[in-house]
Amino acid sequence: MAGSHSQSSHPSWVQDLNDPPPARSKSGAVPDPPGYTQSSGSGNSKRSTQKRPPRARPSAEETDTLKLKKAWELALAPAKQLPMNAIMMYMSGNSLQIFSIMMVWMLFANPIKGIMATSQAFNRFESEGTKGRLLGVKVVYVLMQVLALALGLWKVNAMGLLPNTRSDWLAWEKAREPMEQTIFAV
Repeated sequence: MAGSHSQSSHPSWVQDLNDPPPARSKSGAVPDPPGYTQSSGSGNSKRSTQKRPPRARPSAEETDTLKLKKAWELALAPAKQLPMNAIMMYMSGNSLQIFSIMMVWMLFANPIKGIMATSQAFNRFESEGTKGRLLGVKVVYVLMQVLALALGLWKVNAMGLLPNTRSDWLAWEKAREPMEQTIFAV
């Protein structure tokens, strides 16, 4: 009775988990789905039991090519963010609000940080084989950061914060007065 009491104290799902039902034999009534083969479905195939030869270590040239490819991906990453940033700047409007000011601040801060950390960003890709070819990649990276800064300048100009008239720079210069004014009659 003690043995039957311990079995009955466990829920049925625990018993099912400990003693799974026997595997069903494949019946001929249900065909395999298209693209299914017996060797790909079962873990007991000949290919899985055979040992694969160890992969050969890549040569220095292959490693340098891979490093250069990854460096190009890093260099072009700021360009992939430009369309998103442009849409966000356009959608934030030209008025002075905390959201648009923070967006412009981040648009200036991130490229400046990126330009300052250019050598650190590409340090992991430098080797004897890539040292000369990495200079062009770094130049492209800096140009992409400068494009992001130009986007920030466009936004600051659109907000009216960029001083671009003579009256903004000279204290004694008067602001231009319009030659005509239109007044709407009510």
